[in-house]
Amino acid sequence: MSMSEFYGASDEREAIATLHRAIELGVSFLDTADVYGQGHNEELIGKAIAGRRGEVVLATKFGVLREPDGSFVGVKGAADYVRRCCEASLRRLGVEVIDLYYQHRVDPNTPIEETVGAMAALVGEGKVRYLGLSEAAPETIRRAHAVHPLTALQTEYSLWSREPEDAILDTVRELGIGFVAYSPLGRGFLAGEIRSADDLAPGDWRRSLPRFSGANFEHNLNLVEKIKALAEDKGCTAAQLALAWVLARGSDIVPIPGTKRRRYLEDNVGALSVELTPGDLGLIDSILPPGTAAGARYPEARMAAVNR
Repeated sequence: MSMSEFYGASDEREAIATLHRAIELGVSFLDTADVYGQGHNEELIGKAIAGRRGEVVLATKFGVLREPDGSFVGVKGAADYVRRCCEASLRRLGVEVIDLYYQHRVDPNTPIEETVGAMAALVGEGKVRYLGLSEAAPETIRRAHAVHPLTALQTEYSLWSREPEDAILDTVRELGIGFVAYSPLGRGFLAGEIRSADDLAPGDWRRSLPRFSGANFEHNLNLVEKIKALAEDKGCTAAQLALAWVLARGSDIVPIPGTKRRRYLEDNVGALSVELTPGDLGLIDSILPPGTAAGARYPEARMAAVNR
């Protein structure tokens, strides 16, 4: 996402170099969506994987509606829309099949059975291999899974976003569905390099997020200082500690940290070498229990689209 929009200026050459370096390091799972950069991100990934399709598992999403000016205007899951989105994503990506196809947000005005039924038809036609949902509630997951088996649920999960522990993780584990954790670094905040709002570019959308604003920012900055202290004791970076924590939550959880640059990518991959003992995990829980972060994940209007 950050390679095309939302996180300040983009550099296509560095983005493609970062994707190539990821593949070299053994990072094989690439996640995008048709809404990132209004299709630009899918085109970018298509360029990066040209001639290397067999080296990656490719995931994309549909369902979030935007106007030409970029404003978000809703969610759609109607059957005919699902098909149009898939065919458009295939063209932009330059591939014949999408490995994992998600509904980006659940449409409250379309029965999930209709949406997943349309997605299942794409599997039958060989255009999609596996299906997933993003930010769906437990009951929605169950209804969708009854129509066609889901392979993955993607939801925000990190040291400061532990809401999935309430019921979602239990649900997907009961059903045998993998869990993909997006924003495992708290949109970069947990890496410890954002010290004030001035560190964000003027057009960076994080400026609009409650956790990056006012008193919430200062509270959350104090949490990051605790993460950095723990990381120093473990001989790793704060980002590596935060990613290692997500990885330690279970082999069925796959974090997808986003980055625009090779140096951050390489730091992230270093999390694989960080081993957290039961004692470490207990200490982290005591310092950063669920609900510690100040502020909602999104502004109120956007929060209405999650966990439904």
